[in-house]
Amino acid sequence: MGRAAVFDVDGTLVDTNHVHVVAWWEAFRQGGHQVAMHDIHRAVGLPSGDLITHLLGEERDPQEKDALSAAHKALYGTYFDRLPALPDAGRLLRRLDGQGWSVVLATSASGTELAALRRAIGADDAITATASADDVAEGKPAPDPVEQALELAGAEAERSVFVGDTVWDMRAGARAGVHCVAVLCGGIPRPELEAAGAEAVFRNPAHLLAALEESPLSREE
Repeated sequence: MGRAAVFDVDGTLVDTNHVHVVAWWEAFRQGGHQVAMHDIHRAVGLPSGDLITHLLGEERDPQEKDALSAAHKALYGTYFDRLPALPDAGRLLRRLDGQGWSVVLATSASGTELAALRRAIGADDAITATASADDVAEGKPAPDPVEQALELAGAEAERSVFVGDTVWDMRAGARAGVHCVAVLCGGIPRPELEAAGAEAVFRNPAHLLAALEESPLSREE
């Protein structure tokens, strides 16, 4: 079996975490809830339903959850035409593809949102496959998205690396048995990422690209 370089997208390859925070804050406000942006930021990376439960508690009417998710989706969708890739995100994916890695995205996004993110990255030629929210029973921090990515790539966990920006990413990668690399550009502090399973931490994709030979992604075939 081969090796895969699996990437989260929001906050890892595309600078969207704070856009999500604002969209969720406004969705909650419209729904009559006051939720601190700091708390929303720490929950970004969870699937929508899990994020709402995490922030508002278990006792939520399913219809209310659906309404909050729809409001967030509509608000976030107004930014689809101007989502900015993080520095050297596309170059990083192309370098890894050129070095024989199967590059796979593992993201909570799907449909038009995922398409907008891939346009922002601009490296479809380097991406082998995408494991989206539509493909798995449970999102991060469950290992399902990473395991699905490995299956799509035909890759072994022990030879593969997952790159993400949240505690949820690191927990998912650790549970899937892959090597975990974190980036700080999503706004989560280094100690929290390391405590959740990050073996190495870089500032952003550009920093990881520059230090590739000193990272877990330097492993030979």
